[in-house]
Amino acid sequence: MKHMEMAPTGKVGNDLCMHAMGDTTRMPGLVDPAKLAAFVDPLPIPTVLRPEPGKLLTVRMAASQQKLHRDLPPTELWTYNGSYPGPTIEARSGQAFDVSWDNGLPTKHFLPVDHNICGAEADKPLVRAITHLHGAKVPRKDDGYPEDWYVPGKSRRHHYPNAQDAATLWYHDHAMGINRLNMYAGLMGLYLLRDEHELSLGLPSGDFELPLVIADRWLRDDGRLYYPDSGDATAPWVPEVFGNLTLVNGAILPRADVQPRRYRLRVVNAANGRFYHLRFKDGRPFQVIGSDQGLLAAPATMRAIFLAPGERADIVVDFAPLRGGTVELMNDALPLMRFAVGQGAVQDDSRVPDVLRDLPRVTEASASKTREMTLDEYSDCVATPMLMLLNGKRWHDPVTETIKIGSTEMWNLVNLTEDTHPVHLHLVRFQILDRRPYDVDEYMEKKTIRYVGLAQLPPPHERGWKDVVQSYPGMVTRIVATFDGYAGRYAWHCHLAEHEANEMMRPFEVVA
Repeated sequence: MKHMEMAPTGKVGNDLCMHAMGDTTRMPGLVDPAKLAAFVDPLPIPTVLRPEPGKLLTVRMAASQQKLHRDLPPTELWTYNGSYPGPTIEARSGQAFDVSWDNGLPTKHFLPVDHNICGAEADKPLVRAITHLHGAKVPRKDDGYPEDWYVPGKSRRHHYPNAQDAATLWYHDHAMGINRLNMYAGLMGLYLLRDEHELSLGLPSGDFELPLVIADRWLRDDGRLYYPDSGDATAPWVPEVFGNLTLVNGAILPRADVQPRRYRLRVVNAANGRFYHLRFKDGRPFQVIGSDQGLLAAPATMRAIFLAPGERADIVVDFAPLRGGTVELMNDALPLMRFAVGQGAVQDDSRVPDVLRDLPRVTEASASKTREMTLDEYSDCVATPMLMLLNGKRWHDPVTETIKIGSTEMWNLVNLTEDTHPVHLHLVRFQILDRRPYDVDEYMEKKTIRYVGLAQLPPPHERGWKDVVQSYPGMVTRIVATFDGYAGRYAWHCHLAEHEANEMMRPFEVVA
């Protein structure tokens, strides 16, 4: 059996120490979701921006007020172009353009900054921002690298070549040490990249294509965002944030009035830490036609899908059998929104082809190099309550992954923790080869892994191109990526925002 030697300092499991987060479910002054009327607000649809090649698109970050529910006061948010989520940017493959991301945010943060976090030290400005186009293959200077942040009153111009297949991308803040707060404050939006092949398939489009940006939050009774902290003013960081209110496109328990026909749903899990197990309340099937990096080879018929933070799903559902009825989109047993289906006769010319595109599967043999990458968790009740690392290294440790441009590598993600971590690689797309269970042997202060079961192939909806992979505890998850496009330093990290902020992020270097 294959063994992999790990450093003696490797921490196996989740050795938690006491960490006073407080019981937020009983905290006074927070909105009780059970007391909010359900399905009274229409599903908001973000404004659409369609950039013209050669022309500069300007998007401004600023503080805004927005009602998240009919019966709540307006909430202060940080937004792109005045709304949460920000405008949906629709781009065409092969048509490059530039965006000026203008920072018009306040100079003081309204959420608790922890100056012990890497990149958020007390000598840094309290408010910083840098926009990352998640899933885009872009030059290093345009990637939204965490250390490329800039302060209010400044702007940064990014060039987006759009030299990739049609896909559901999204943009969000990535400022080192505080992006968990900036995203929670509202800095995110959808970016739909289209190409001629996708447009030729006859999928539902126009009014029959709905974005669903899903994320959870806590709210105070006066409408203000509440971000939980440790109770220690000098070290407020908490390892995970799970709100009791879920927003879909910035609304709590909204209602979408739809026609009895097929709809295409572009779903993004934009939560800081919550995984969503999405299904329809009546158990109706739907077709998954795409994942993070575009269309699958063929539709996958499912009745539920599990999405980690950062993941996307491209779904087609037929509401025709529900003419005149309603159905809720659920997260397990909790409703997120309602679809109210009209009764009128409609003509539906859309279709879902049996073959969506040619998508050859990569193999282990296609990789010229294999790397073992550990996902680690440490506890230290003196310095920090918990620390997450990749390969036992911190962000500012020397780069250990230097990759020749154009080369194909297999990364074996060895999860040594008790959590599932959604791992995101910038710049590249990859395919999941398999996941395999392992156990740990210890001998003379050294640890090795021993496989204890057969490799498990990814389910059909995970067999397309991805940029986020769920790395399960007790499993080695193998992915294969080709590092083409651009040389430079990029990041890979856990997409649980609080983990990423506390050093579960590393640079890699692509060299010519």
